[in-house]
Amino acid sequence: MENNIKEKVVVITGASSGFGKISAEHLSTLGATVVLGARSTDKIEKISEEINSKGGKSLAVTTDVTKVEQVKNLVDSAINKFGKIDVLLNNAGLMPLSPLEYLKVEDWNRCIDVNIKGVLYGIAAVLPYMKEQKFGQIISVSSVAGHTIRPGGAIYSASKYAVRVISEALRQEVKPYNIRTAVISPGAVETNLPNSVTATDISKNIHEYYSKHAISVDSFARCLEFIINQPEDMDVNEILFRPTIQQL
Repeated sequence: MENNIKEKVVVITGASSGFGKISAEHLSTLGATVVLGARSTDKIEKISEEINSKGGKSLAVTTDVTKVEQVKNLVDSAINKFGKIDVLLNNAGLMPLSPLEYLKVEDWNRCIDVNIKGVLYGIAAVLPYMKEQKFGQIISVSSVAGHTIRPGGAIYSASKYAVRVISEALRQEVKPYNIRTAVISPGAVETNLPNSVTATDISKNIHEYYSKHAISVDSFARCLEFIINQPEDMDVNEILFRPTIQQL
């Protein structure tokens, strides 16, 4: 298959670890220019330096996705530096699982701010540029939890269902501008996502589950590559994947 990733400018939120980090590194090896956004300045600057030292092109921009002006600055920085934006990966997210009766209100608010508002802020930042360009892809990370609901997952699942709803509505709205949209919904994958569970008993169970079931984070990067590498006339809208042994 022809490499349709080479020379594309890809902006990635939550790029300091997990899906974001592996995506930046993998896409860079395929010739993409990657713009890394995350709160952890030291981490994304180190990743960027490593990519550049290997002959790639990257830029690190400190970004908190709960701050609309910071997300706009991330996208504006990409445009100012590289002249365009081909892909936005709305990746930043957290998984604060707990039964509703635990009343983890701060977790609920944080989940909504990062997982839902962060995606909306990303869309708001790139959409004017992509409409003017008449091309682009907006890819957002949902989850298996965006397709099913389990006890303790009400708020997390709600946020990931929301990502799918937002992406589908966006898909229908941006047809006049030749913009493509996609959602990737992973199952258990080796990232630090379980660390965002603050309820002690739930955290223990989730870490045990991931230790037994999670597959390599490379799995996500391969899905992302497939979506971005398709020709302009093909719009892959969703990939749902799990470890083979995962039942949920």
